Amino acid sequence: MSWRHPKAGTGFTGRLRATELTPEKKEQFRRGIVAYLHHLKVVRDRASLASAKAYINGLSTHGLPDTPVREALRWFFKAATKHGQDRQSVMDVEDHSSPILPEKSDRGKTPWEQRLVERLRVGQYQWRTEATYRDWAWRFADWLRGRPIETATDEDIKGFLSYLAVERSVASSTQRQALNALVFFFREVLGREPGDLRSHQTSGRPKRVPEVLTIDECRRLFAAMSGTSRLMAEIQYGAGVRVMELIRLRVQHIDLERGIVTVRGGKGRMGGKDRVTVLPERLKAPIASHLLRLRELFEKDRASGVDGVWLPPAVEHKIPKAGQRWEWQWLFPSRELSIDPRSGRRRRHHVLQGAYQNAVRKAAEAAGIAKRVTPHVLRHSFATHLLEAGSDIRTVQDLLGHADVATTMVYTHVMNKPGVSVTSPFDRL
Repeated sequence: MSWRHPKAGTGFTGRLRATELTPEKKEQFRRGIVAYLHHLKVVRDRASLASAKAYINGLSTHGLPDTPVREALRWFFKAATKHGQDRQSVMDVEDHSSPILPEKSDRGKTPWEQRLVERLRVGQYQWRTEATYRDWAWRFADWLRGRPIETATDEDIKGFLSYLAVERSVASSTQRQALNALVFFFREVLGREPGDLRSHQTSGRPKRVPEVLTIDECRRLFAAMSGTSRLMAEIQYGAGVRVMELIRLRVQHIDLERGIVTVRGGKGRMGGKDRVTVLPERLKAPIASHLLRLRELFEKDRASGVDGVWLPPAVEHKIPKAGQRWEWQWLFPSRELSIDPRSGRRRRHHVLQGAYQNAVRKAAEAAGIAKRVTPHVLRHSFATHLLEAGSDIRTVQDLLGHADVATTMVYTHVMNKPGVSVTSPFDRL
């Protein structure tokens, strides 16, 4: 099942209010459902049992509590099933949480949100960043309980961040994301510096060494996969790229002759730091075959008049038709066409992150790997295995795209023989 947004006021919020749940439980459910629907905006997916399962698995992967959200989504889908003839109305998500409309019509619902959207788009921030920053601004506005967001102070930001840490028990990365969004909002929308925010209650940030697979576990994982998902996993491990860097690769980013992968922009906002990394020799033939299949799909889309793939705004401005050219096509396109949420045009997007994550997780289970295996574990394994093989840490830093070598140093803690080789006293008994 999949639904679109209807008229406000007739959806799940109204039905939730009509239930006999406690006020606390209603609010818990509302927040859980809103967070899930925001996630759908970010990944450009629709509400379905599959996307809900992927979302819950993602919460577990990042160490976030998933039981409350699981209960909320169970109620949500039961409500949808019960009102099967009126599924659209279940998608009411309170004005600010509804799925984003095409860019031309979705400029924001309030003056401050319109200003936020304007600043994000002038800065050419990525779609995921825009959706995330808008969502945090609305959560902050809700937390102010009716006070105009324009009157918010530094103390309000610190109070909100402390609330996230103490009452919501969010991960430190989530709290930092909220902080970044609100600092941007204060500077770009309200036109003032937020001041010193160091005194807020911070979320605990446990120091954990990265999860890493052994060489044999990598072989078993790949053997349990097939098709495009296997090629994606092999490239991620073989080149050490991040998940979104992998998914956003285009045809022109693969240089089979020179044996390199070019990562454009890297992590962060559009136009960020580029880098090159290694393309394994063993993957050249599989990638060449994959490109032949992509070419057939590309020709089919051109013959059908499908709009070209999404382009960075600067490229689209200079070369409007570049999205219809072969070199700009996604290396891992989606099987189905979809609506670009910004332009409203029907295009072929790249594969969804959740689908790839699920493929890796299921393969790890099938391979009998007793570790929490996510796609990012393949990047960790790439770095660790290079260091174990004697690669210079500065070289590994460049391949990974780390700004600080201290970030790369964490992998020395999970090597077979980190630092000085030590023999356990047990081996001397």
